[in-house]
Amino acid sequence: MVHEITDATFEQETANGLVVIDFWATWCGPCKMQSPVIEELSNEDSNIKFCKIDVDENQKTASELGIMSIPTLLVKKDGENVDQIIGYHPKEQLKKLLEKY
Repeated sequence: MVHEITDATFEQETANGLVVIDFWATWCGPCKMQSPVIEELSNEDSNIKFCKIDVDENQKTASELGIMSIPTLLVKKDGENVDQIIGYHPKEQLKKLLEKY
């Protein structure tokens, strides 16, 4: 399950455990390709929390984190940013990235 988060809920929702945050927008083609991959991964691994945040509706968080391109996937572990990748990435590549954590 992918959780929709906002500027107001970002810190609370991403403070604990391993969290992948998908920064996206409705008009973004690569974001639309990345979304089903994130959904699949969220259904396969219950140890990782998957979240989405729309950068058009939640500009404060994206700005504070320096998110300039979308899709951007931010990986946080216990509230600390540990990795960030930009652009579309296939499922196997994301699984390999997440295995490090």
